Amino acid sequence: MALPVHKQLLYWGIAAAVFVGLLWALGQVLLPFILGGAIAYFLDPVADRFERLGLSRVAATAIITIAGLLVFVLMALLVVPMLTNQALQLVNVAPEYAKSITTFLTERVPSLLDAGSTLRQSIGQLGETIQSRGAQLLETALGSVASLLNVVVLLVIVPVVSVYLLLDWDRMVARIDELLPRDHADTIRQLARDIDATLASFIRGMGTVCLILGTYYAIALMIVGLQFGLVVGFIAGLVTFIPYLGALIGGALAIGLALFQFWGDWVSIGLVAGIFVVGQVVEGNILTPKLVGDSVGLHPVWLILALSVFGAAFGFVGMLVAVPVAAALGVIARFGVTQYKHSLLYRGTSEADGD
Repeated sequence: MALPVHKQLLYWGIAAAVFVGLLWALGQVLLPFILGGAIAYFLDPVADRFERLGLSRVAATAIITIAGLLVFVLMALLVVPMLTNQALQLVNVAPEYAKSITTFLTERVPSLLDAGSTLRQSIGQLGETIQSRGAQLLETALGSVASLLNVVVLLVIVPVVSVYLLLDWDRMVARIDELLPRDHADTIRQLARDIDATLASFIRGMGTVCLILGTYYAIALMIVGLQFGLVVGFIAGLVTFIPYLGALIGGALAIGLALFQFWGDWVSIGLVAGIFVVGQVVEGNILTPKLVGDSVGLHPVWLILALSVFGAAFGFVGMLVAVPVAAALGVIARFGVTQYKHSLLYRGTSEADGD
């Protein structure tokens, strides 16, 4: 006989509280394992495809690991130093751009920028703040990443964890399935499949879209000759997972920089704008429909709320688990709504008698 509902809710509530408590207390310790698990989850379909081609799980994992190491080495040698240098240069020239804005507005609308006007002071302070705070933030981030502990975590523990999890992924899933409560196993499996479908569509699909668009924006902007094209492409690709926001932020930043660099050369400015128009067309009509699909189930507002709440509560680790937890809660909420619509609470006794 199954446990009473109130006892089941009690046990599941305790399990949820333990999960939140562990996340709160061991956030930094869990970081490499969460990153490793995310990488393994992302690459599991690739390993499965190699297995369908006749390779063993060990061989598939070895091929993926070697390919990942090659990509990492190329990124470390070529892309990361260039990205860091451009980011630092962009921060350092912020005051100069602020002065250019002031000069431009003074020539066009002199009444807005009198010597003591608030707008003139605000623009100057903005440039100085970006230079001081931005440089401080970048130096702090680079210093922390360069510390011995973070180097060990990022370069050793995360790859090792991801390789082991990728190697044993199917066995772990089967083992967890054996531990499911028998009375609810079918329901939990269905919920797990729905959550996996949502995560696969969003994380794997949008992750691929972000990578493709970020690479496209960076390369195209550098070909056009924009000074900070790599940084702009990186930023635009990074926030593409929120619809329209990546193109909006990246486009505004790129066109703003192009106006300073190419003022008077309207062809170059038009090319920069056209790069983002083409990116949006390709994303909306090809990449997102093919790689993500239409039934992701994660509304942008819900996603931003989850990232904000978990980021504020648990820091960087919270932001990493925000999307999976948001997807799981969304699936459970839809399941609860379906159950509610089939219940007497929703249908009422008169409708139930009519059935």
